[in-house]
Amino acid sequence: VQLVESGGGLVQAGGSLRLSCAASERTFSAYAVAWFRQAPGQERKFVANINWSGVMTDYADSVRGRFTVSRGNPKNTVYLQMNNLKPDDTAVYYCAARFGPTREEHTYEYWGQGTQVTVSS
Repeated sequence: VQLVESGGGLVQAGGSLRLSCAASERTFSAYAVAWFRQAPGQERKFVANINWSGVMTDYADSVRGRFTVSRGNPKNTVYLQMNNLKPDDTAVYYCAARFGPTREEHTYEYWGQGTQVTVSS
């Protein structure tokens, strides 16, 4: 499964961005998808995930209430709507897929190439 992220960019604090994670394979609709992020000099960290149907979601405490993960229809695209962005949200954002949602990075089989999000103060 090949994942392609898009939607990153430069935004001022308080602004919004929507990231997309798309796959052409039909099997993608059966996978859970997670978003992780990696800031300079830091380890990659969990941001949010969504199960195959879009009914179950989970968020890191640092983004809960500001970020929303959702699936498109058909379910070959997953979105991460990011509102009220803060400079601490600056990172490379990655989407990843596997059967069954978890927060554990090492369990994800498929990864995108990452998209840069930069939030200026």
